[in-house]
Amino acid sequence: MTLTESLLQALKAHGAHQIFGIPGDFALPYFRIIEESKILPLYTLSHEPGVGFAADAAARIGGGLGVAAVTYGAGALNMVNAVAAAYAEKSPLVVLSGGPGRGEARSGLLLHHQAKTLDSQFRIFREITCDQARLDDAARAPADIARVLGSCRRHSRPVYLELPRDMVAQPCAAVVAEPPPAVDGEALEACVAELLARLAQAAAPVLMVGVEVRRFGLEDRVAELSRRLGLPVVTSFMGRGLLAEQDAPLVGTYMGGAGLPELTRLVEDSDGLFLLGVIVSDTNFAVSEKHIDLRKTIQAVDGRVTMGYHTYPAIPLDALVDGLLARVPARDKAFAVTRPAFPRGLAADDATIAPADIATAVNDLMAAHGRLPIAADMGDCLFTAMDIAHTALVAPGYYATMGFGVPAGLGLQAATGQRPLILVGDGAFQMTGWELGNCRRYGWDPIVLLFNNASWEMLRTFQPESGFNDLDDWGFAQMAAGLGGDGVRVRTRAELQAALARAVATRGRFQLIEAMIPRGVLSQTLARFVGSVKRLTAPPR
Repeated sequence: MTLTESLLQALKAHGAHQIFGIPGDFALPYFRIIEESKILPLYTLSHEPGVGFAADAAARIGGGLGVAAVTYGAGALNMVNAVAAAYAEKSPLVVLSGGPGRGEARSGLLLHHQAKTLDSQFRIFREITCDQARLDDAARAPADIARVLGSCRRHSRPVYLELPRDMVAQPCAAVVAEPPPAVDGEALEACVAELLARLAQAAAPVLMVGVEVRRFGLEDRVAELSRRLGLPVVTSFMGRGLLAEQDAPLVGTYMGGAGLPELTRLVEDSDGLFLLGVIVSDTNFAVSEKHIDLRKTIQAVDGRVTMGYHTYPAIPLDALVDGLLARVPARDKAFAVTRPAFPRGLAADDATIAPADIATAVNDLMAAHGRLPIAADMGDCLFTAMDIAHTALVAPGYYATMGFGVPAGLGLQAATGQRPLILVGDGAFQMTGWELGNCRRYGWDPIVLLFNNASWEMLRTFQPESGFNDLDDWGFAQMAAGLGGDGVRVRTRAELQAALARAVATRGRFQLIEAMIPRGVLSQTLARFVGSVKRLTAPPR
């Protein structure tokens, strides 16, 4: 087989289900092999950031590897922000880049798409990936591919592979996957025993689950563990959507001062807070009402477990969960919790639309037609999602990049076959909303709820005096037909309800609902979040 075929087979064996990409001259040779071999389906989009976001979301929702294929220089460097987001949020994304052939590299000429040096791109991606290789030796390539893909799965972070264009068709052996590293059984046993002892001693233990639980395919096992432990479970802000399909004692999402007061007290008053796969970031913890002494928590993240002032290294999350399940027996009775109530029953009248109305309308829709997975962009659309009933959710909750939502929704539908609901603001839609024009080719039909207040409204909440937060009215709904979908602009709650009913009943074309929201009207969650941030960052008097 060729080097490219060996690589594609290895990607498939490591959990990749599709490739998203944009070709270019340095990538044409390996794109031909991708298309002709049919080892993995190829979806081409319109702009490299969208490729990265779509592949990232496919990895997040599908539990395998996301693959983003681009050309050298102008393609790969245009995707840096999306890869940085995947690195920050621990998404297993494989970046495939074409590259100059060996003869071109020795020509002495500056090559088109070259930045400072021919190695500049490789050095840049070394900063935002956990492993890298240039496949310039067919004999060494299988070992390099095995190492890099193993790192991607083990660390759940992006990796980078560069294919010189004169190497793609070279004969190459099959890739043999690396075995997972051995876990020290005695260390694991000691860690599990100490962890359970700490939970037993706590008067009010709480389990908080984060994104690593999904990244490592552990939701079913963690749900079972939570039932056996008999602990109330919350998700982190980044982890919203976790355990939505499992029977777990889930009480909500912790958001500090931006969240529900009773849930905030539950977490912040806990003397046994168990952070399972939770990234300790500002969006997860910076708006805490009461300081959480993280030194007194149990943290299982990044392949290690920290309790108090000491750490058990090299304890993978799956080994820890399995070790706990082996020690904790099933309970005779289910652990009862009070689950959050989400707003229902939209008043379908002529009142203007607020973000809370969108959440209520979506809850009504899902109650009648079943849950939809959600891809949300950054901004009030993501904070509004906190008022939507628990369902699968992908969003840039920590890295907080704009432009994620629309391509992520396409990646979600490609990976799962499920029809997604995309929540996006007008500022983010200006960046990547045009990727909807690719839906017709692939039969994707997302429902897109576009929050249009002609403003970067979340930024305005922090600096209301700045006029640069004002955006023009682009009339997005009118553009939908040219992109191959249906669009409608709604201004009242009655129009919103009717538009959602039409959208869910119409299949085969994307449905764009442009909800016009007055400037300054925020979701309650975003208003509380902004208030908490301002209180915490205000200079002392």
